[in-house]
Amino acid sequence: MFHFRNRYASGAMDEGILDATEAVLIEHGVDGLTLERVGERAGLSRVTLWRRAVTTETLVTGLLQRLADDYEAEFWRILESSGSGLERLSQCLQALFNVADRHIELLAVSDEVFHWAAERCRFADGWNGFLTPFVGALRAGAADGSIAVTGRPRDAADVIFNTACWGYVHLRRRHAWPPRRARSMISALLLEGVGASGA
Repeated sequence: MFHFRNRYASGAMDEGILDATEAVLIEHGVDGLTLERVGERAGLSRVTLWRRAVTTETLVTGLLQRLADDYEAEFWRILESSGSGLERLSQCLQALFNVADRHIELLAVSDEVFHWAAERCRFADGWNGFLTPFVGALRAGAADGSIAVTGRPRDAADVIFNTACWGYVHLRRRHAWPPRRARSMISALLLEGVGASGA
């Protein structure tokens, strides 16, 4: 487990160093992440990383911020969508699957990755974490009648996000399901679960 000292520490690193960090995490896990291993993978010495003020904390924060930035970029158009809540929720699921596919190796490291990112990363104005687009879609769906929301929209968003994300990562990584199969099955079950099938 990482204990971060500086909430937004990112260090001086490039995409190659972040790619190397991800590769080390995949191969050795969180406990096996060291500057020596990252440097070797990136073709840099531990001293070079140290001179750039790179630590294991800043390496992980850099990966998490890259995930958060990609997530925001993927979801931004959905936040501005004028479709029904049901349409927006369907778009949210596909956007989540897109992000998961691009970061699937990192997400496979731990089911705490999004929790780490929520604690560590900057979000754009108006964002309140990774659930923001899902909460918006559910509220819109409750207002326009396209989704039956039971309980608090944030709780429903939490269930949908986690079921979709971790179900998808598991099916893709552990069961080797192709993206289309995993996406269609998860989406159908979740959308039916919120009363979308009759909308």
